[in-house]
Amino acid sequence: MEGRSTMTGTVPGQDEAQVRQLMAEQETAMRARDAERLVSRYAPETVKFDLAPPLRHTGPELHDVNGLRSWFAGFDGPIDYEIRDLTVTAGEDVAFCHSLNRLSTTPHGAPERFDLRFRATVCLRKVDGTWRITHEHNSTPFYMDGSFKAALDLQP
Repeated sequence: MEGRSTMTGTVPGQDEAQVRQLMAEQETAMRARDAERLVSRYAPETVKFDLAPPLRHTGPELHDVNGLRSWFAGFDGPIDYEIRDLTVTAGEDVAFCHSLNRLSTTPHGAPERFDLRFRATVCLRKVDGTWRITHEHNSTPFYMDGSFKAALDLQP
């Protein structure tokens, strides 16, 4: 897809390539509504700052496959999810990446799809030779003009 970071023209280290593969799998799992696959990459002690309340999600709630399935069930038709402009920094056992993401789908009863763009930062640690997500932070910018409204109309 246009704008998506690729490994073409570079020779990334094996760890960077593994992190990029994990992120590509997360993107595919979102589109497929594959709750099991999405939660399988979270470490037990993961902390997530997500778009939806509360301010912090931790532990068992991040591994709640049924809760994620219920969230997916709230949408009609396909879920389009894109990780764009992915930048990865990977060491031997710790890595982080950031991207601009897009989620587009139709909530039950809504007259049309919404298109949400947001920022994402993901931190990972290698556990027993496998990369696991230990922290994820998703955010939407807001207008600082006094309205404090989410800036949902931004384009990369």
